[in-house]
Order: sequence, then structure tokens, then C-alpha cells
Amino acid sequence: MSSVLFIFLDGVGIGKDDPKINPFVSGKINILEKIFNKIPVLNNQRLQNCNSFCFPVDANLGIINDIPQSGTGQTSIFCGANASELIGKHFGPFPHSLHLPLLKENSIYTELRKRNKKVFFANAYPPVFFDYLKTGKKRTSVSTMTARFNNVKINSIDELISGSALTAEITNHRWKRMLNLDVPDINVDSAVYNIIRIARQNDFTFYEYFLTDHFGHGRNLSEMDENLFILSEFIQKVITANEDLTIFIGSDHGNLEDLSIKSHTLNPALGISSGKNAEYLSKKIHSLTDIKSTLLEVILCEELSTY
Repeated sequence: MSSVLFIFLDGVGIGKDDPKINPFVSGKINILEKIFNKIPVLNNQRLQNCNSFCFPVDANLGIINDIPQSGTGQTSIFCGANASELIGKHFGPFPHSLHLPLLKENSIYTELRKRNKKVFFANAYPPVFFDYLKTGKKRTSVSTMTARFNNVKINSIDELISGSALTAEITNHRWKRMLNLDVPDINVDSAVYNIIRIARQNDFTFYEYFLTDHFGHGRNLSEMDENLFILSEFIQKVITANEDLTIFIGSDHGNLEDLSIKSHTLNPALGISSGKNAEYLSKKIHSLTDIKSTLLEVILCEELSTY
């Protein structure tokens, strides 16, 4: 058995080799250069350094003349089905009503819980989120809705304080600054320690970082440099600290890699694998629809004997 840590980066693709529009190429985001000593770009999308691999993941899903969206992209990731093809278009940011049965019955959470595997959604949510749910409103992201459908715990400020969950910005600074919540100050090293420890205690751990998509859309740009520096350090240290996990870092569509526009892109989504089974993931995952089945194979040790 191999424990899998899936770090989801919303809205990150592989873009042009142009420092004027691509913050990876300009050096504003140095995650990929630090890991691979090169930057993946459209004419050089596959990279390897030791046991870490970078590769493109198709997010267009056969839909022509339409921009990929989070609702269909994330449903395809969680359920292994072509959610865009099902409704004939890309849709988002929330899941389409026709996708709800998939999220309830065919997600990676569903498959793992049937097999008594331990799954964990590592994000903590602030009190305002639970207040929203108490109003009876149900419009939430794919990741949150899938967790709720499958009785996967949604962590609160209590789990954050105990170190058994992370905020979506990694180090709690936005909860303190913007929500005025009394939560601990933690640095990147502490966040890395927490996520690695959590992942080792579970068969499948999912952690979502959404600010990348916000910055790609031109929102909160005054915070961009600070937060992308934190993200870069976090991912690099997670990969460096890992010895025994299978790590997959992936996205649902392009966005951040082209700051010349404020919409999603047609570029391939970013895929990174590291640690155990990293090469296997890099060779098996070509599309968003491949992610669920490939991670299940790794967790359940199916088909790997022939690899």
C-alpha cells in the first residue's frame, strides 16, 4: 500500500516561454525551477529531476471552442469521468446539477471508503463557512461538496489549532489578517510537517490551494507575491521532506500561467509527481479523467506489479 498526498492547485497550467505573461518563466513563482532546474513551457512540457516528474494534463476534454472551467474540471478529477462531455460544455465554478450523482456515487472518496481506506480532506474552514451551511444554502465547491456527500469530515478552526488541518493559504496569515481569527502563527516548515504527518496517517489525503486561480483572474493582486512565495517554499519543502509517500500535485485548468488575460486558458493543466510511484503517475496520467483511476491503482496496489 502507498499513501497518496494530492495537493490541488486551482488554475495552474503550462504556458508560453514568455516572461512578460508567464510568472513561472519570469521567476515570480520559482517552484518549478527549484524542483526541476528548468521551467516547463509549451514546447518543453515534460521534465524530470531525480524522482520528481513534471508533465501536461489535458483539461480541454474534447470540448472545442470552450474554455475549461472548475466545475467540470474538478468533477472529472474526482470522478474519473468526462464531466464536460456529459453536459456538452465546460461549466463552473460550481458543479452542474447533472454531476451531483457522480460526486455522490463515483468519486475517489466513494471508492476508497467502500474498501475501508482512510481518506482525509486536509483543509480547515473558518466559522463563516459553517454559518453559511447552517442557512441551508448548498452552493459549494466540488471538493467540499464531494467530501460532504461522502461523509468525509470538513475540518474547522478546532482541527486547525490542533495542527491536524491546514488553512487554504498554508500559514494562517489571511485568517488572522482578513477574518480577525485567533489562530496560531505557523511558518512553512510547520505546515509541511503537519501535512506530511497527516498524509502518513491516511491512505489518501487531499489538500486544496485556491489562491492561484484568484491571482490568475486578477483578484487580490496586492497579496500575490507574498502568497506565491509561501506556496513555492511549501511545495519544494514537501517534496524534499517526503521519503515514503506518493505525491501528486495537479490542477483543473490553466490560468495563472498567462497573466495577460483574466480568464482561464486552453493550456494543459500542470501535473507533478514525486516520491513513490512518481514515474508511474507521470506515464499514466494524460488527462483530468486519468487522475482518479491512477491514484486508486497506487493506493490499492492494482496493476503496479506489471509496471
